[in-house]
Amino acid sequence: MTSTPEILCIGSVLWDIIGRSSSHMRQGSDVPGRIIRVPGGVALNIAMTLRRQGMTPALLSAVGNDPAGQELLADCRRRGLITDHIYLSEDLPTDIYMAVEGANGLIAAIADAHSLEEAGDKILRPMTDGTLGSAGAPYGGFIALDGNLTEALLAQIAVDHVFQRADLRVAPASPGKATRLLPLVEAGNATLYVNLEEAGLLCQTEFPDAAAAAEGMVKRGAKRALVTDGGRASADGSAEGIITRQPPEVLVTRVTGAGDSFMAAHIVAEARGADREAALMAAQAAAAAHVSGETPYD
Repeated sequence: MTSTPEILCIGSVLWDIIGRSSSHMRQGSDVPGRIIRVPGGVALNIAMTLRRQGMTPALLSAVGNDPAGQELLADCRRRGLITDHIYLSEDLPTDIYMAVEGANGLIAAIADAHSLEEAGDKILRPMTDGTLGSAGAPYGGFIALDGNLTEALLAQIAVDHVFQRADLRVAPASPGKATRLLPLVEAGNATLYVNLEEAGLLCQTEFPDAAAAAEGMVKRGAKRALVTDGGRASADGSAEGIITRQPPEVLVTRVTGAGDSFMAAHIVAEARGADREAALMAAQAAAAAHVSGETPYD
């Protein structure tokens, strides 16, 4: 594997603790199931999918210099991911995400991503110190950025000339953090990957479908918006217009990471020269494979 990255994945790199049951669940449910620990975080999920599809990603994040962090980095390297540029903290623990999923979807989740937030712009040093880029020679390739960074850091990235030459692709970490991306929407220099709820939060309205949401995002200032809506049609909106496509019908066995698979596959398709229609189809196919359990965690 080459040590030169084809794309930078900036954001959360952590352990996912996922409890999954085949039963329908509600508040207070106590049901049998399985609990697994796997590498996760939006940036890492995207990087793993990119690598499976042939791209070479480098991770920019914060990981604790603790046993959990060392194990996580070793796992990332085993998967062919470049970890050389990760900020290794002596005083911050490795982040953790915990989710509970039932047959009726995601029941609840807690993201303990405080270390990434506290590390702040230390994770971006390789972009300015000449390692991956500098003020005089900004990085000019693909960047996948996730919304687990602080609002202040995302606002800084939106206007920082170090990022102006990059093909910036952005995803919120969750609906609860969607509004952190407003500076990137208004800057008009990024492609945003959101679901229907997140688009509504960013535009401060409710949309009936993905096409309306994509149009609303572009009017709000986004350079481009990819909007998903579960099993309903997805949309790709830009100044060139809106296109929509119905995703494949599959049996849903898991939901955590589906949006990350969608985004990664879309980036790979476009990096290989696919047009908008073909890239949207590839993204939907990857997300469908993920939620149906066809794509393994390991």
